[in-house]
Amino acid sequence: MGIQRVAMISLHTSPLDQPGTGDAGGMNVYVLELAKRLADHGIGVDIFTRSTSSRLDPVIEAHDGVVVRHIHAGPFEGLSKVELPGQLCVFAREVLRAEAYHPLGYYDAVHSHYWLSGQVGALARDRWGVPLIHSMHTMAKVKNAALADGDTPEPAARVIGEEQVVEAADVLIANTDLEAKQLINLYDAEAGRVEVVHPGVDVNLFRRRDQAAVRRELGIPERSQVVLFAGRIQPLKAPDVLLRAIAVMLARDPALRHSLVVPVVGGPSGSGLEHPSALAELVAELGIGDVVRFVPPVSQARLAEWYAAATVVAVPSYNESFGLVAVEAQACGTPVVAAAVGGLTTAVDHGRSGVLVDGHDPARWADALTDLIAAPGRREVLATGAYARAQQFSWDATATSTIAVYEHARSLMRHEIG
Repeated sequence: MGIQRVAMISLHTSPLDQPGTGDAGGMNVYVLELAKRLADHGIGVDIFTRSTSSRLDPVIEAHDGVVVRHIHAGPFEGLSKVELPGQLCVFAREVLRAEAYHPLGYYDAVHSHYWLSGQVGALARDRWGVPLIHSMHTMAKVKNAALADGDTPEPAARVIGEEQVVEAADVLIANTDLEAKQLINLYDAEAGRVEVVHPGVDVNLFRRRDQAAVRRELGIPERSQVVLFAGRIQPLKAPDVLLRAIAVMLARDPALRHSLVVPVVGGPSGSGLEHPSALAELVAELGIGDVVRFVPPVSQARLAEWYAAATVVAVPSYNESFGLVAVEAQACGTPVVAAAVGGLTTAVDHGRSGVLVDGHDPARWADALTDLIAAPGRREVLATGAYARAQQFSWDATATSTIAVYEHARSLMRHEIG
């Protein structure tokens, strides 16, 4: 009999949280979209996450066949991610207790997301006798090797915790070939236990739209040149690099002020919470407040409209395990200018769906953005390529490949036991 039910663990952030602020981002989208597609394939999914509000129902049906279970572990609010390891025991106990109400063998596999969840997943694996499949999403060793100026390094405790999870997992899912190599080279993962499964994009939601219409809806002048940043506001995502590039562009060509609009869609996150006003202060310092718009995190449906309204979407991150923003933007037919790092080199087809920029020099970013803004014909070619590129990534394909990984992990575990 195949996989019937999976326990997903997403300890530090709920898939129901609004992406773009706090700790909610691409991983939230990944967990929920994958769970929904698994359910559509007939696999029940229980997602265990830490409750962050007394107002949350203990159990919420997020989709037919997908249940989100909110676990009380620590205070609802005010607990930072670096403090969460202290709640692992309480969280793990409640996960095991939830399973104990069901017949033996209720879950066929555990799929954990991020290293904190992997610690709990390893315990559940041993207790339930089912395989552990783990997705890292981000890795401390990779992040620490490409820190933004002023960003805080990931602590040694996380590095050790990740190494433990890599050793415990039956199979590790990597978003890209590059991430698979990093797992093998940096964490000594066994090559035979690493599988590459690309994340997807909801092409029904993120699609091409009438740009003039969405610009009217969002209050953007129809003939504007719109350079969009979408994501959590923290040093890792490098929104400051984009803003400094915009300042360079305006210094070179002051006339751009009459047409340039730079929406920054998202909220403070991670180490960005330590100084949430830093980006606004930078805008004032650079003298570009007349072209920059700060937009609070929006729904996925609204985000799709922002993508479609943009002339180009900028993704200047110092690292991305995949880069869902880049794929979502491309699905809307919008070219992307992205840093040539991590999974962005997979998400963006350089010269065909967008432009990859080496490094984070604002002048170099200004060059790339100016070249696209000044060349509508080239943008049109890239827009066509962007849409085509995004069609290669679907959540249905992600789910189908993930199911195969679950079965592979189960066979590996059986072999070990045998």
